Amino acid sequence: MSTEQRETALDPPLISDLAAEIAGDGRGSGVVFDIDALAVDYGGNLALSGVTMEVRTNFVTAFIGPSGCGKSTFIRCFNRMNDLIPGATVSGTILYHDRDLYASNVDPVEVRRRIGMVFQKPNPFPKTIYENVAFGPRVLGLKRDLDGRVERALLQAALWDEVKDRLKDNALSLSGGQQQRLCIARALAIEPDVILMDEPASALDPISTSRIEDLVHELKRDYTIVIVTHNMQQAARVADMTAFFSVEVRGDGSGRHGVLVEYDATTKIFTNPSDKRTEDYVTGRFG
Repeated sequence: MSTEQRETALDPPLISDLAAEIAGDGRGSGVVFDIDALAVDYGGNLALSGVTMEVRTNFVTAFIGPSGCGKSTFIRCFNRMNDLIPGATVSGTILYHDRDLYASNVDPVEVRRRIGMVFQKPNPFPKTIYENVAFGPRVLGLKRDLDGRVERALLQAALWDEVKDRLKDNALSLSGGQQQRLCIARALAIEPDVILMDEPASALDPISTSRIEDLVHELKRDYTIVIVTHNMQQAARVADMTAFFSVEVRGDGSGRHGVLVEYDATTKIFTNPSDKRTEDYVTGRFG
């Protein structure tokens, strides 16, 4: 094994200890998303193809895989963010609590209210800390007990104690890790059902990353969480289920697109994967 492989490989016994166990506390008993034969293309260029899987209630589900395999494309399908990209086309089916997310009578704005998203880089508004959290509820007309709603969201995001005496300060004065937790509080303030996280800690230092991971563990009691991460150790630490995506070269040589290779309990993905491609990736042989 090369030096690079030794640095990236994961020790199976360690991962088995770190990985989230399938819950015995009632989490995972229901299905939030039922995805069948999902494909996405951008302007006729296929980006992701043939994804079929379920995302279960109050589980943390992680998407891992090399760059360009469609992880971020896929997570944006859950709250119809791809609708905002010119030329993007989504085919196949995503059922959200048995309702077709892409049906003609489904309002994308309501979808995004129920399915919140936290992006790779913290993106607080250039407003006060308070107004960042209050923004969504104001837009949606959820103005009753707004102060209480802001406080609850900041408490859930493990940020209240750090900012309760500076709510009128500009949000951009916060550290990067605090800004990301503020963005999580902003998503929580509108009381979503699902929280999507697209590499939420990739721009953060190790201490801030640890706080985000601790927060994910707390939030899964009340929310279903889907997270994209390039950090396999992070997936092992936080996720109940893990999906491994890879890149497939089309037979006619016309290009490459992302595919779902394997989806299973996190412990199995990292210690006893069913597909050789998964094993090669989690042991550092490629990626």
